[in-house]
Amino acid sequence: MTGPDEAVEALLHEQRQFRPSKEFSDQANATTKTYEDAASDPEAWWAEQARTLEWDTPFTTTLEWDLPHAKWFSDGTLNASVNCIDRHVASGQGDKVAFHWVGEPENDRVTITYADLLVRVSQAAHALESLGVQEGDRVAIYLPMIPEAVVAMLACARIGAPHSVIFGGFSAEALSDRILDADARFVITADGGFRRGEISPLKPAVDEALKKCPDVHHVLVVQRTGQEVSWKEGRDVWWHDIVDSQETTHSPKSFPAEHPLYIMYTSGTTASPKGIFHTTGGYLTHTSTTHRLVFDVKPKTDVCWTAADIGWVTGHSYIVYGPLANGVTSVMYEGTPDAGGRDRWWRIIEEYGVTILYTAPTAIRTFMKWGEEHPQAHDLSSLRLLGSVGEPINPEAWIWYRTHIGSDTCPVVDTWWQTETGGIMITPLPGVTATKPGAAMVPFPGISVDVVDNEGHSVPDGHGGLLVLTRPWPGMLRGIWGDEERFRETYWSRFEGMYFAGDGAKRDEEGDLWLLGRVDDVMNISGHRLSTAEVEHALVGHPSVAEAAVVGASDDTTGQAIVAFVTLKMSGEVAQGDEAGLIQELRNHVGEVISPIAKPRQIILTPDLPKTRSGKIMRRLLRDVAEHRSLGDVTTLTDPAVVSMIDDLMAEHANDDD
Repeated sequence: MTGPDEAVEALLHEQRQFRPSKEFSDQANATTKTYEDAASDPEAWWAEQARTLEWDTPFTTTLEWDLPHAKWFSDGTLNASVNCIDRHVASGQGDKVAFHWVGEPENDRVTITYADLLVRVSQAAHALESLGVQEGDRVAIYLPMIPEAVVAMLACARIGAPHSVIFGGFSAEALSDRILDADARFVITADGGFRRGEISPLKPAVDEALKKCPDVHHVLVVQRTGQEVSWKEGRDVWWHDIVDSQETTHSPKSFPAEHPLYIMYTSGTTASPKGIFHTTGGYLTHTSTTHRLVFDVKPKTDVCWTAADIGWVTGHSYIVYGPLANGVTSVMYEGTPDAGGRDRWWRIIEEYGVTILYTAPTAIRTFMKWGEEHPQAHDLSSLRLLGSVGEPINPEAWIWYRTHIGSDTCPVVDTWWQTETGGIMITPLPGVTATKPGAAMVPFPGISVDVVDNEGHSVPDGHGGLLVLTRPWPGMLRGIWGDEERFRETYWSRFEGMYFAGDGAKRDEEGDLWLLGRVDDVMNISGHRLSTAEVEHALVGHPSVAEAAVVGASDDTTGQAIVAFVTLKMSGEVAQGDEAGLIQELRNHVGEVISPIAKPRQIILTPDLPKTRSGKIMRRLLRDVAEHRSLGDVTTLTDPAVVSMIDDLMAEHANDDD
């Protein structure tokens, strides 16, 4: 079986490594000494990073570790909102742009300076307090990608009320589950948002959810679309009625570093969602430091665009808290990549002079499918660094991203992290570490990572296993809200003294890390361990394939068999009668790139794959299709009908097994 090193070498021949250019190295925030300092005394290094924040009470204790519980900077006090806004305004940066907000409708544009943001957050904080929100109360936020979403988060942080942002694509049932679990008494929502040119209602879902949540006192509603909504007097309040009339200054309180900042729910395959909660000082230290060093941020000149939704952790850490703590200008976009045309992203980059783009491999592969003529039609020369997040990126997409978006000069930082980790954990540092297309490379300074076998023993270079974290880090989750036993069982029970991330990984012969996806995405085919990502990489390497998702399905002979769902490039579309020939060609291609054992039992050609609105492929649903199980909740998908279509295709080709 060939590993990722061989696959990349076959693709790139002599271009396997991309060394940092001297010009970029001379300008980079990090150096090789950064790694040395962090390795020699990780706690002292993290303390140094924490002191770049503004503390009302300076901390004297860095880390208290009582496995599995960590406290960072616990005797210090600070306010996250002050660190993200007030201190920049006080230092004379009030006129600096915090956000260029771009709505899905073409004429929706708002530029918000740090001074503007401070006024908005101060007014929202007063409004929340007038509604009875107190320190420690949980506030659920169910909003589209509009400025009020950031304002609401920072207003909650300002008054010490942990926020729980719930992605606007979730159903009423999912919403009520999360509100009840957090015991949130206040909800902030909107009448709706815009999605693919249509109004996407939100308030009706809140009304339905709250039938099960009688303890919610108030619902604060932003008027975004102007659609009519039902109203409950005494509970529902328009944002513009109560926020816009408030005083424009607000005196923030200071909170202990371990005060909960937010709860974010991650979905389990079968179990109820887990309420991951993060605290203030450690999380803010981690996000601001990783943002500054991973993206080599230049606050005076950079315009950062993290193309994510704040309903997910990427948006929390790298749209809101990290960039604002660093005083950086960001782009925030409401719509889909093709709203207003398939060149919408590239128009935005050209218009605002975006210098740093951080997005998911799914989006990159979608752009590949659409063709390079769309980015080529625009001036993307402002870009100086590209990032990838969300899942392992296949080498072909990495190369396309660097070549067609980064003009073959921008460093690409492929990052690995989780909701639970709070911030980036494995990544190259631009100007310091070499990069390999498809590899996450090395742990971030101050982070301790290992790859172990099933017994918890470290594996040698050239081998794969399970990814673990062996030392606490500032941004780590502090628990699962209200469920200590589940916290211990989920993350700390597999290996003694280690956090098990749930992901598989390989070290190549040079010790660099390749992420292989979730452990349940590592298949056992006749005793051979194969990563779904490896097979996907091989399929996408075929010139006709735009995107592929691979799952393992039960097989009486081999234990598991490989089922692949493939979308073709426009140039690779085939007539129905030619499908069988192309499918066999794809099987053979996988066999040649990896091994005959990796040839998929079944390949389904489909026009699209089921994706969440954040762009992630829902492989869990594809596993259900492959196993002929009933499908679970599909309300978070961009197009729920895609799953039914694939299910029908699967049934139609039920006898296509190799």
